[in-house]
Amino acid sequence: LTGGQDSGKQTISKILKIANSAFFGFATKIDNLKRAISIMGTAQLHDLVLASSTMDTFAKFPNDIANMDKFWKKSEEETILNLKSSKSKNTIRAYKSDFHDFGLFCAKNGFKSLPSNPKTVSLYLSYLSTNDIKISTIKRRLVSVGVVHKLKGHYLDTKHPSIIENLMGIKRRKGIKQKGKKPLLINDLKKIIKVIDQENKNEIKVSRDRTIILLGFGGGFRRHELISLDWEDLDFVNEGLKINIKKSKTDQFGEGSIKALPYFDDHRYCPVRSIQQWLRISNINTGPLFRKFYKGMKLSKIRLSDQSVALLIKEYLNKIGVDNSNYSGHSLRSGFATSAAEAGAEERSIMAMTGHKSTEMVRRYIKEANLFKNNALNKLKF
Repeated sequence: LTGGQDSGKQTISKILKIANSAFFGFATKIDNLKRAISIMGTAQLHDLVLASSTMDTFAKFPNDIANMDKFWKKSEEETILNLKSSKSKNTIRAYKSDFHDFGLFCAKNGFKSLPSNPKTVSLYLSYLSTNDIKISTIKRRLVSVGVVHKLKGHYLDTKHPSIIENLMGIKRRKGIKQKGKKPLLINDLKKIIKVIDQENKNEIKVSRDRTIILLGFGGGFRRHELISLDWEDLDFVNEGLKINIKKSKTDQFGEGSIKALPYFDDHRYCPVRSIQQWLRISNINTGPLFRKFYKGMKLSKIRLSDQSVALLIKEYLNKIGVDNSNYSGHSLRSGFATSAAEAGAEERSIMAMTGHKSTEMVRRYIKEANLFKNNALNKLKF
């Protein structure tokens, strides 16, 4: 390696590049082979040299025997797929979508997407800022590009001044206030249930739809948690219903948690009684709790998608004459938290039901609920 031959110099260059990559994550730059050996060890260095030599050998093969471009493309796809064991489906979908968008930008402008560099990434952020894209989405795209680089063993300094300063400028110009989806509050919830109950369609659809909405609201569920429920997760007790949550956004390793829903005095809006009715009508006694229908309103065994929850909410908001453009599947969860805060529920009680790990989001709900209740203008007399 140190004999001065071109091949030896190339190998040393590759070793230093790997040693300084995000794969190892060393705080300071490793600028010579001796330091690389002392930090990484001879065994690891041996493996790196062997891998480098193997790749050089394969690179000389004809494409019909060993096409390295296809190999790396396949490797990139496998890297993304391996994330599935540690990230939620929505997170994986975002990584793939974000990096695909970055790749298109690079392809159109003659840049290399993997590995990339801070200058290219900064130009990409500027490109995004010229479109109608929220600052939260721009920041997520940056994270996605950085994650893919790290998992591929490439170093990308996402804290580089050219990226950070550019991002700060974008924040000042676009603003950082998040415009969240509207919460579905109790008055509109009651109107929706009334409309559902007045529908003269198939009884089984009426029962399913009202149960999804009442349970989603009453339990402060994320839409993915809601559609992931199975019959086996339900435990009816004298006080109401205990629901086992196998996995959630804040519980990626599946430690599990339990939500408790008491019986309501008003039967019309009681999620527990609504589930009992749904189980009687559907005859479900195992598997997915909420399912799709075949043509003719025949219940299938196929679990509903989380997008179905959002579509359902929009459908019934439209029927009660409410503009549904700024509502989503999250509106049930945020509606519960906001309504509970408005009714005077304690912060920790709301968090126990919703599963929030941080108080930040819950306090936003409480603040919104108290906008008129604790308004100083109420003290003035005109």
